[in-house]
Amino acid sequence: METPSSSNPLYERIFAMVDSIPRGKVATYGQIAREVGAPRHARSVGRALSNLPPQSPLPWHRVLNAGGAISPRPGGSPRLQLQRLCAEGVRVSRSGRVDLEEYQWNPDW
Repeated sequence: METPSSSNPLYERIFAMVDSIPRGKVATYGQIAREVGAPRHARSVGRALSNLPPQSPLPWHRVLNAGGAISPRPGGSPRLQLQRLCAEGVRVSRSGRVDLEEYQWNPDW
C-alpha cells in the first residue's frame, strides 16, 4: 500500500498539484490524477490526501469527488472541509455538492 512520502514521486506530483489550486476553486480526485500524468489513479490521490498530518498547510479541502461532492469519511474532516470551502467563498449545497461549472479550477487558464 502506498503511503504519502516525499520519496514517492507520484505523491510529490499530487501534493504540488493540490498546492496550486487557487483559493475559491476546487478540483476532483480524477482531475488531479490526470493532471499529474496518472489517469485512472483517483484513489491514489485520495490515499495521499487522507494520510496528510492534521495540521498540513496543503489545501486538501479543495479536492472533491467526481460529482463535486465532499466525500464521506470518518471523523470531523467532512465538516472541516465544508467550513474551509465556505470560508473561501465556495457555495456548497445542503447535500454537500459544489457546482463544478462555477468553481472547478482549470490549470490551463
